[in-house]
Amino acid sequence: MKLVYVFDACCGWSHAFSGTLEEVIARHPELPVEVVSGGLFTGARRVPIREYGFIKGANAQITARTGVTFGAAFDALIADGSFVMDSEAAARGLIALRQFAPDRAAELAVAMQKAFFHDGLSLSNAKTYRMIADAFGIDSDAVVGAFKNAEHEADFNRAAQLGVSSFPTLLAVQGNKAFALARGHSTADEIEKRLTALL
Repeated sequence: MKLVYVFDACCGWSHAFSGTLEEVIARHPELPVEVVSGGLFTGARRVPIREYGFIKGANAQITARTGVTFGAAFDALIADGSFVMDSEAAARGLIALRQFAPDRAAELAVAMQKAFFHDGLSLSNAKTYRMIADAFGIDSDAVVGAFKNAEHEADFNRAAQLGVSSFPTLLAVQGNKAFALARGHSTADEIEKRLTALL
């Protein structure tokens, strides 16, 4: 059995799930973890953040429900309104990082979300991935090169193959069967109960 985490790095609820994910992984070091990027902000949804007038209120709701915070630099992006969230670029960034440290994919996904939701850094900018790579001791030149050439479709297709269209989703996968452990917000204890029932 392995865990498959399907998230979108531009999704506030995925950001809120980071701590839960880390706790589940810490409790189950024996379970491999696959991390897959979904496509929330693609095509016609790839527009300036001001077009999503609900985001500030949604983030306040996320904080109230989960305790997860958003940084001043991210709040400034919302206030400015011109920033464009791009899930395809974020997927390419994860693919670029993941290929050089596949066993740390979950940590890298969390680092991407911190860079965006705390530090206000663009997940469409190669410099962001250079910074994350340096922090993890990964060859940053190689990561930047991979980011420019990565194909996001593989991850989006994997998410679709798993039947996932909302983020975050945590699955337990055994052979050809996938079992949902969490869709949206869940606590580590709630996930533990579902996982124990499976194991």
